[in-house]
Amino acid sequence: MPDGTTVVAGHPGVAGPPASRVPPRPPGLPGTLKRIVNRAGGPTLAVTYLSLLVLLPLAAVVSKAFDGGWGTFWRAVSQPEAVAALKLTLICSLIVAVVNSLAGVLIAWVLVRDEFRGKRLVGAVIDLPFALPTVVAGLTLLTLYGPNGPFGVNVADTRIGIMLALAFVTLPFCVRSVQPVLAELDRETEEAAASLGASSAGVLRRIVLPSIAPAMLAGAGLAFARAVGEFGSVVLISGNLPFKTEVASSWIYSLSQSDAFESAAAISVVLSAIALVVLFAIGVLRRRFDISEAI
Repeated sequence: MPDGTTVVAGHPGVAGPPASRVPPRPPGLPGTLKRIVNRAGGPTLAVTYLSLLVLLPLAAVVSKAFDGGWGTFWRAVSQPEAVAALKLTLICSLIVAVVNSLAGVLIAWVLVRDEFRGKRLVGAVIDLPFALPTVVAGLTLLTLYGPNGPFGVNVADTRIGIMLALAFVTLPFCVRSVQPVLAELDRETEEAAASLGASSAGVLRRIVLPSIAPAMLAGAGLAFARAVGEFGSVVLISGNLPFKTEVASSWIYSLSQSDAFESAAAISVVLSAIALVVLFAIGVLRRRFDISEAI
């Protein structure tokens, strides 16, 4: 009707209430809101979980380490026993990372290039340190290479025993970092080089190694970062002899047992900082050379 009224159905001429005018809903608004919620909800949940599990505990450790100020922190990390433990940890971790990176290339080469019975079993054994409790690994190594071992080799309470334990828990990082790169390597390039007269050593040195070198470095870095904070596998076989076989993680445990929590937190901060620097460098290396993350 011209006056804005409506006619009631079945009753001609009877005016009904004024027609309600609902403003049109903006097109696409529910979809936009849904996308905003989806985009915000996932990152928020991830950051919250990461904060509760990692960031807040790290912040608590850092806060505890500096409760007494910088002077207290420095005294904790510079006392002779702490320096000896940190030095032993870094040296053993570096040696193990280098040795395992070379052994990892050899094992990865066999897994990728060779076919043999039990190949899947070998792959499972390589990943065993990921699933096996590290203290069980230490007990196993002590049983085999301790004073009553069946092989007549005793590396208990020695630095060789420490490196053996660290090598056990870090080997998978070196193998699994190189293995996918080797699997994706172009075999035709190697065959072309061989057809042109290149020796096997030349193909390995000029084609294979340059291609897998970034992955080797990434695996060695992961192994080093893992070895720096290892405790379970070394606590039994090392003997924890001060200035001889006491690693940083064992020193932290001793401090915590003596209620010296500020000093223990200070050493923990040093180890965490070293691991974070190494992991950040690995991340940069992976982005730079487009290395796949196999582990």
